[in-house]
Amino acid sequence: MEAGWVKIFSSADFFKSELVRQVLIDHEIEAILINKQGFPYRIGEAEVYIHQENSEKAMRIITENEL
Repeated sequence: MEAGWVKIFSSADFFKSELVRQVLIDHEIEAILINKQGFPYRIGEAEVYIHQENSEKAMRIITENEL
C-alpha cells in the first residue's frame, strides 16, 4: 500500500464494505477496497482505504449515513 492511505472501515461483511466504498466515491472521495477474506470460508475482513487527508470528511459521511 502506498504511503498516505489509511484504513477508514473494515467489516467481515464484504457487501457492507463495498457499500461504504461506493458511498465515499459518490461523495468524491477516492476509496479502494481490499478483500482479506480467505476462500472458501470467507473468514477475515474487507477493508476500505482512503487518502489520509480525506479521513475527517469520510468519517462524517459514514456516520451521517449510518454505515
